[in-house]
Amino acid sequence: MRARFWWMALVLALAAHGAHAGLFDDEEARKRITQTNERLEALQRDLDARLLALDQQIKGLGLVELFNQVEAIKADIARIRGQIEVLTHELTESQKRQRDLYVDLDSRMRKLEAGPGTSVPAPVVEGPPPVGGLPANAGVTPPVVAGAAGTPPAPAPAPAVAGNPALAVSVVPAPASEQRLYDGALDQFKRGDYPGAITSFSSFVKTYPRSPLAASAQYWVGNAQFARKDYRGAIASQRTLLQSWPDSTKVPDALLNIASAQSELGDSAVARRTLEELIAKFPQSESAGKARQRLGMR
Repeated sequence: MRARFWWMALVLALAAHGAHAGLFDDEEARKRITQTNERLEALQRDLDARLLALDQQIKGLGLVELFNQVEAIKADIARIRGQIEVLTHELTESQKRQRDLYVDLDSRMRKLEAGPGTSVPAPVVEGPPPVGGLPANAGVTPPVVAGAAGTPPAPAPAPAVAGNPALAVSVVPAPASEQRLYDGALDQFKRGDYPGAITSFSSFVKTYPRSPLAASAQYWVGNAQFARKDYRGAIASQRTLLQSWPDSTKVPDALLNIASAQSELGDSAVARRTLEELIAKFPQSESAGKARQRLGMR
């Protein structure tokens, strides 16, 4: 009886110990789960903190703002390029209109110089300087128009360069063949074919050095060279005009072209002296008015 009691006591003790051990295992597992959750939360907080710090650092560096500025600059550059293209086109058209206007004005002036009684197939310009003491139209009999007494009227005076009456030249119509060659070269200049115009006008001057159109042709050689930015060549060509045709009505224009070329070459002082020479010699000419504007004079 006593032995059975001890046996039962032993069995109860073992059962209590097992239950206590199972209870201990559950609590340990819960503790470990809790610790793991705490670690995960700590890692999440640390990650959030790092992301926040990185975002603040990026904003501090201004990368986003810098990117936006770069994009804005690109848009501005694209817009400016478009405006430059438009302005370039307008400038080209303006230069073409100005060139055509100048050519037309030159033709009108030569027609006026020819006189109202002169019939010409195309614009006529001043003749070359007298050769051997004779005027350019020596030997040419003017048309006779019967007056009240049946006597021919006196010939009309030759035109003079504005502002310098001493530069009077005899204007005669150019032969039709010369006029056609001259007009063909002038058309090349109008089209912007400056190399062709230089060749054609130079050939004209060489072939017809005594033509009434020779001085004007020499002027357009220099003008075409200026258009090609051959400023030294333009100066040399216009100086040839001054030396070979000193009485030409193209002399003021040639001086103005020389001053423009000198200015483009950076010789401002020399260009100023040329403009002052132009004003002094031809004060009433249109070229002198332009020279005064450049010098800031009234």
